[in-house]
Amino acid sequence: MLISLNIADERLTTAHRAKLAYVYVRQSSVNQVRQHQESTELQYRLVDRAIGLGWPPERVRHGFQKLIAEIGLGNAGLVVSLDASRLARNNRDWHQLLELCSVFGVLIADGERLYDPRAYHDRLLLGLSGIMSEAELHQLRMRLHQGERQKAPRAELRLPLPAGLAYDRAGTIILNPDEEVQARLHLVFAKFQELQSARRVMRYLDRNGLSLPVRPLLGPAPHETVWRVPDSARVLSILQNPAYAGAYVYGRRQKDPSRCQARSLTGTVKVAIADWAVCLRAAHPGYISWEEFMANQRRLADNVAHFEAGHAGVPRKGAALLQGIAICGRCGRRMSMRYTGPNADYPVYCCRSDRDQEGSALCQEVRALAVDALVQRVVLDALLPDQIEIALAAANQLEQESRQLERQWALRAERARYEAERARRQYDTVEPENRLVARSLERAWEEKLRAVETVEQEHARWRGQEPLLIGPVERAGLQALGENLPQIWNAATTPAADRKRILRFVIREVVLDQKRIRGQVWLKIVWQTGATSEHHVQRRVHTYRNYIDIDRLRQRIVDLNAEHKMDVEIATILNQEGFVAARGCAFKGENVWVLRIRWGIPTVKINGMDKNPMRWPDGTFSIQGAAAELGVTPQTVFDYLTRGWLAGRQLAKGQPCQIELSDEQISQLRNRVRRIKRSKKEAS
Repeated sequence: MLISLNIADERLTTAHRAKLAYVYVRQSSVNQVRQHQESTELQYRLVDRAIGLGWPPERVRHGFQKLIAEIGLGNAGLVVSLDASRLARNNRDWHQLLELCSVFGVLIADGERLYDPRAYHDRLLLGLSGIMSEAELHQLRMRLHQGERQKAPRAELRLPLPAGLAYDRAGTIILNPDEEVQARLHLVFAKFQELQSARRVMRYLDRNGLSLPVRPLLGPAPHETVWRVPDSARVLSILQNPAYAGAYVYGRRQKDPSRCQARSLTGTVKVAIADWAVCLRAAHPGYISWEEFMANQRRLADNVAHFEAGHAGVPRKGAALLQGIAICGRCGRRMSMRYTGPNADYPVYCCRSDRDQEGSALCQEVRALAVDALVQRVVLDALLPDQIEIALAAANQLEQESRQLERQWALRAERARYEAERARRQYDTVEPENRLVARSLERAWEEKLRAVETVEQEHARWRGQEPLLIGPVERAGLQALGENLPQIWNAATTPAADRKRILRFVIREVVLDQKRIRGQVWLKIVWQTGATSEHHVQRRVHTYRNYIDIDRLRQRIVDLNAEHKMDVEIATILNQEGFVAARGCAFKGENVWVLRIRWGIPTVKINGMDKNPMRWPDGTFSIQGAAAELGVTPQTVFDYLTRGWLAGRQLAKGQPCQIELSDEQISQLRNRVRRIKRSKKEAS
């Protein structure tokens, strides 16, 4: 109650009246302004209170936006409000205002009396008023929230429902009577079971031109079902809402001041399912079971690539087959991906947690191509007995999907025809002479008819592209493809993400360790059934120090060399026997030569391991023999061979050279050597 006390007060001075008087009016919401106008009128009557204390009407200001600044600048002389709770919601703000008013000599007035914050007793009363206001707000809030908490466990608290549910006349929660809404939500949950990703479900709906039902809480028509273009947020809101599982839940979100955003008093955060205040299962009809709802939440959490929490992430389009499910066999942490090569198309599984967290070296890196090839071979072999069943299941799934889409289009067309018929009835009810209304209703009717025509044309176009049923020919072809699963797997039209999804249906994770066995990658496949299998694959090494079977390779080269095989011949035989050179390539003669030099294996010559003789058994000369016969150095003999003055041959590359010299050639070359020596002597 506002009590008018205009009696002269010695605390009111001319200096106070020379400044501005501020009246603080506070409204909590638009609804309060509309329905609780007495509070608004009572607050605006505070202007009369300021005028009665001696302030001219033109020096009375409204609002709190500039109040603190005006007090600090010394422009305010009086602050008028109903009580302390109108000026501040907690004691900290209230006492800050009192301190400023005390420093700058500003008076405070409420509906009953005038206060001077500089006076001890007035300051004490103002402090008590702030404490009582804060306690009152706390009690009001507690009573309101306690009432909610008392009704929620009995499922009597009326909560906003999503678009797929509704209240009947008795207040009982039922499925939305709209068949299109029910069919669309059933489709969302079915496609998530198939595609395992909310984004994939969104793309599927968008590709087929299907909207999602939404029930907005705000706007011109709150709580009415409207249709919106699908996006990831709307699909997630459907999948994460426990009401669709028939559960009555209270306390899904709570306030967190640390998450406060601009123009918001406090932020809200999601509460873990285990911490929900009230969760009553099977409280009303739902679209899925509670078990399916929990499985969906686990799948959504696992789709987020959070390696520290053990989440594999959703399959992506990269070439690495084990993306998200590769586990480091040395530290047990999940391995990430990186791509190398000139075109960044060689995937590598990398365990870099130690480097990221501690700045140390990488735990290990495993090249993906060889490992993926082995895992792919193992998976295809495991699925071989079930290929026919897989093909039949795929055919049935395609037929079921076609029927689902056909029903969605039929319901969409039925809704469009209903809207057109409703517009026609509205047009028929108007008087023909009232052309002002008739023209508007006629235009609305024409728009609805065009919408019906558009839906029917799009439906016909869809049916031309997507056949409703699979005929015997298509079924036979699909079964033939199913019987040859590797062909489908390796087809260029099969996306990498689909291969990964198929792989995750049968494999939970793969443990990799390339340092356990020299030259090999050890891997353990953990199947979805819980069974495990261990495998080994030869890895690509940069040096022969890490070669998988270096001792056997060395012994084989020694044996072939002892059989008078040349380097190229040895390389060919090694490739035929399954040996692979370092860096994963085939052996060449150069590789064998490098290994012989490193291991000290001499080349087997015509005369075994002995030094080259002056002349070979067939009468030909060696390099040393030809040099001695002509009286030149061995390097000069090589020069003569290069110029074509001498003829030589090798049985194979790496074998000693055999030079043929006739008596006439020996005589000519000796004379040439003597002339060259004489010319050099005369020149000197």
